[in-house]
Amino acid sequence: MKKTVHLKTPQEALLIQESASIVEASIALAAQHIKIGVTTLQLNAIIDEFIASQQAKPSFKGYGANKYPFAACISVNNAVVHGFPNDIPLKDGDILSIDVGAYKNGFHGDSAYTFAVGNVAPEVLQLMRVTKESLYAGIQKAIANNRLGDIGYAIEQHCKKPYNYGVVDELVGHGLGRNLHEEPQVPNKGRRGEGKKMQEGLVIAIEPMINLGTKNVTTADDGWTILTADGKQSAHYEHNVYIQKNQAKILSSFIKIEAVEIASEHLNANYL
Repeated sequence: MKKTVHLKTPQEALLIQESASIVEASIALAAQHIKIGVTTLQLNAIIDEFIASQQAKPSFKGYGANKYPFAACISVNNAVVHGFPNDIPLKDGDILSIDVGAYKNGFHGDSAYTFAVGNVAPEVLQLMRVTKESLYAGIQKAIANNRLGDIGYAIEQHCKKPYNYGVVDELVGHGLGRNLHEEPQVPNKGRRGEGKKMQEGLVIAIEPMINLGTKNVTTADDGWTILTADGKQSAHYEHNVYIQKNQAKILSSFIKIEAVEIASEHLNANYL
């Protein structure tokens, strides 16, 4: 059975961008409260409340057959993605990725960002920097008539040489629109010139999930949280991209998030 890819009009892309802006603002607001001693449950509550204040709904809450119970996925240290917010206080040297979706006017936005709390080890800061760079390397290839393999190849190559990081291949990016997860899947590995050809009007979420050690992952007992198999840290960044001729239009933004990160005395924005 052929899997349907839903292309978006410019007007629909603007609605996705509006939802993505709510996501950005919610993560930026939570980032203002990230410090040693704060819990990820507290951060989740901030995000949940903010999304509601924007007359939007959290895309993740109640999602899936197992009904994900929170507004945000907050993954600490060796948690790759889908981490459950909890009441464990953050400590000096932790990293955490905050992944949020918002649904408004019939369309979803979906973005993620990784933060460093206090004095984080240099090799982990480097992992964060390289992962973020790999996101933009992939985005550069997200243009009409390129193939999905071009995105995956760019991400993987950026993370492999000379770093030899583990590029998670059991999890992928995805199409985005009226549904949180649409076709096509967007792997973070691939070969140039292979995979589905991208058409103008496609909206995809590109989200490299990169591990300091092995690419292999396991699932926690909660049935959601994905953990690195070797217990080493993982970083995750995500943007929503509108495929056009000769350029990739990023619908999401990190501007507000990065401004908080730089201004905060509790966050380490020095990615080496």
